[in-house]
Amino acid sequence: MRILFKRSGGFAGISQTKSISTDQMPAEEAQKVTSLVQQAGFFALPPVIESTQPGADRFQYQISVDGEQGAHSVQVDESAVPPGLQPLLDWMKNSARTQAGK
Repeated sequence: MRILFKRSGGFAGISQTKSISTDQMPAEEAQKVTSLVQQAGFFALPPVIESTQPGADRFQYQISVDGEQGAHSVQVDESAVPPGLQPLLDWMKNSARTQAGK
């Protein structure tokens, strides 16, 4: 499975991108990521999830997954993240931060 994560917006407007492939990860970590995608019901989420309340300087996230179930992308406002998607989003943000710190 391949996942592309992009974060944009925020106060400073600094974007962040992270691409991963579960084929290039340790098996345990790959299983965790696959499980997070499944638990989020990712492939059933709408392509755009917008906040109903306006707000400045919020992050926008785009997650694209290409795997056995096909390919799907979701763009979500920071304040509109569904609870089921939050663990995957947190994992991707942490992974991107770790990469940036190297």
